Amino acid sequence: MLPQFQSGFSGIKSGLFAPLIALIILFAGTHEVKAQITKIRGKVTDAVTGEGLPFVNVYFKGTTTGSTTDEQGYYAIETRHAADSLAASSVGYLTRVKPVIRNRFQEINFNLQPDQISLSEVVIKAGENPAEILLRKVIENKPLNDRENLEYYQFEAYTKIGFDANNLSEKFMNRKILKPFAFIFDYIDTSSYTGKAYLPVFLSESLSDVYYRNTPRTRREVIKASRVSGIDNASISQLLGDMIQQVNIYDNYITLFQKNFVSPLAGTALFSYRYYLVDSAYVDGHWCYKMAFKPRRKQEFTFHGDIWIHDSTFAVKQFEMHIAGDANINFINDLVLFQEFELVSGRHWMLAKDKLLVDFNITQRDSARNIGFFGSKTSSYRGFVINQPREKAFYNTPTTTMVDEAAGIKDDAFWADARHEALTRREDMVYQMVDTLRSLPVFKTWVDIVQMVTTGYYVHGNMEWGPYMSTYSFNQLEGHRFRLSGRTSNHFSTKLMLEGYTAYGLADQQIKYSGGFTYMIGKNPRRVVSGAVKYDVEQLGQSQNAFREDFLLASLFRRNPADKLSMVHQYKGYYEHEWFTGLSNTFSFTQRSLWSSGRVPFSIHCDNGDCLKHTDVIRTSEFSINTRFAMHEKVVMGEFERVSLGGKYPVLEINYTYGIPGLFSGDFEYHRLQLSLRHWFNILSWGWSKYNIEAGKIWGKVPYPLLKIHPGNETYVYDESAFNLMNYYEFISDQYISFYYTHHFVGAFFNKIPVFRKLKWREVAQVKGVIGNVTKENLAFSALPAGTYTTWKPYVEAGLGIENIFRIFRVDAVWRLSYYDHTDINKFGVMVSMQFDF
Repeated sequence: MLPQFQSGFSGIKSGLFAPLIALIILFAGTHEVKAQITKIRGKVTDAVTGEGLPFVNVYFKGTTTGSTTDEQGYYAIETRHAADSLAASSVGYLTRVKPVIRNRFQEINFNLQPDQISLSEVVIKAGENPAEILLRKVIENKPLNDRENLEYYQFEAYTKIGFDANNLSEKFMNRKILKPFAFIFDYIDTSSYTGKAYLPVFLSESLSDVYYRNTPRTRREVIKASRVSGIDNASISQLLGDMIQQVNIYDNYITLFQKNFVSPLAGTALFSYRYYLVDSAYVDGHWCYKMAFKPRRKQEFTFHGDIWIHDSTFAVKQFEMHIAGDANINFINDLVLFQEFELVSGRHWMLAKDKLLVDFNITQRDSARNIGFFGSKTSSYRGFVINQPREKAFYNTPTTTMVDEAAGIKDDAFWADARHEALTRREDMVYQMVDTLRSLPVFKTWVDIVQMVTTGYYVHGNMEWGPYMSTYSFNQLEGHRFRLSGRTSNHFSTKLMLEGYTAYGLADQQIKYSGGFTYMIGKNPRRVVSGAVKYDVEQLGQSQNAFREDFLLASLFRRNPADKLSMVHQYKGYYEHEWFTGLSNTFSFTQRSLWSSGRVPFSIHCDNGDCLKHTDVIRTSEFSINTRFAMHEKVVMGEFERVSLGGKYPVLEINYTYGIPGLFSGDFEYHRLQLSLRHWFNILSWGWSKYNIEAGKIWGKVPYPLLKIHPGNETYVYDESAFNLMNYYEFISDQYISFYYTHHFVGAFFNKIPVFRKLKWREVAQVKGVIGNVTKENLAFSALPAGTYTTWKPYVEAGLGIENIFRIFRVDAVWRLSYYDHTDINKFGVMVSMQFDF
């Protein structure tokens, strides 16, 4: 499940994503030579049969740097150290050594001759696989060797994140559109893992101090220095430290791209993997056993690779593993994980080196013809301090990631001294080449185009014009509607954003408008003050996840006419205060005037109940306080807004509202309380689930537009937050509880069927419902429109769907399971939606 980067995220899109996407499209480079790397890949085969040999040891002679061939006999290896020969050895074969050309990429293949030494008779008796015996020892000692079980530790982390364009063919590089950037292709390199040529286009570095406390579990990072190629945005430094994409080999499941991969050291690993004991040797002075593993079944979320295990503590010394090549995952050709551990104080195994490499291809997996890119994260750790706690107040900080004010202004001399390892020549050139590209007018044009397509806004100087999909729309009340809208860009200010629009409908011939501001008092922790005024049409009872009424697609894909709109004149101001990461309060005041439309008139009963008073407008003045708690939540921050990446724990929200009578012509006094609990989580390797539970109650006598109008959906587009076969205004309550649950099986069943396995379709199932009531006082206060009911018995709907159709489409079949006697309803519907998910 990917976060939905929608049109509101000014800081994110302008500060990071659009330039990065454009860099991936266009590339970069120039600079002096730095550290060099020798990169080798190849295949080891049997000289007699020609078949690939698995689990052969390939290593630089005279060093401890080595690798192991996979099931087909392929290997990849690289080193920064001087080495002039490469050896391949395996039991039953003669060792072969070949010369190496230093500091370049090369392909070296080995044909191993079987060892002709005659052996005496060997008697094989049934017994247990020694690799499985070793595995059980490792699992048994996980609590002793996992650093997360220490009470306290701290270290210095150096983290490097890069993106490189790959699959750059001659035809592609000779395109006319790339002529202004031709100089960058002089810096192409080759990956030792994939053999693909690539061009570095983005690089970030960070140096930080990391502090860990077990009880209560707290992880704090202080980023001392941060450097990002081509991007001047201090807020994204929080994303570039050590905490991004943590992998713990001792966990039972390793979460990558929000999917659970079974760890080769999981307690149930024997159900998912086959193991082989292939070697033993000294690694950095420690005698270790080398254990290879591969998946038992196809298309499951597993790995293949090898692990070196220390002989006496049964701790992991180092490992390298790839995701299974046929795993049902989008856009990923390959993913490589490498970690190396160091024994500290003779007792504690601490992670010393960590590398993650992802080979992306957006258009087609396993394609060597389409442009893709590598993403890599390399970290190294030193300066370990074990079980020396600091004072409690040190760990109780508002945010888990702190950025030093001077982090972004460190000079080259500082970085040359502070880096744990020197940059390669091509890494070092990225900073200069990206700055050069960004100064070219044609590149700026590309950034503008990419940003407009991905965010819906066109950036020009101090303004962002859009969203362009709302420029034209239509509905029954306004007819053809035209809108001009925009907001200030980050060039104008990274503290203050102004935004607004004006719209006009040809049918009602009324001008609508909105204007507002957002001011960032602080970003870490977050402090925001905002105010806005709006005079426009609104669909009451629409979910927050639904398309805006003036969004063009909402006009095109409707199953009922948009004839239940209301006119709203609203003034709203709020202040958001984040106490620490995950806990925030929002204090708001709203004054609204709501005019009825012909389909949903406002009619209030007389005091004696014998007559109806028709009113054109309902006015309210209300104060609200919202409390949001999301423990250990991870977020992507922009200058003004941010996207939640979720966390291990549910998100709890409590919202209380008081309607103030007499204030700014407010007509009603009421109290409204809403509580919601939502979460998404992986279920072993059976996919992931998401649920949302909401309960609410209103105290006070109010007309039906101020009650809870349960969110319906009158389009053919599936809305996760709405009841998709419920009409707008169909159900209302002043006390209710609703639920939503969906499970994404991620191909758990389709992967077992050959035809569907190739299509990589994925199953999804969902159910949602609501039950509530309206008090007699509120039922008697106003007349309900035709087709509006109370939920005195549960409303329930359920659905089955197929997602990942062409990797972006989802189709759901939805059944309505109650209230069949209502008029103008659909008992069954087929709905479509789009989503981008790994």
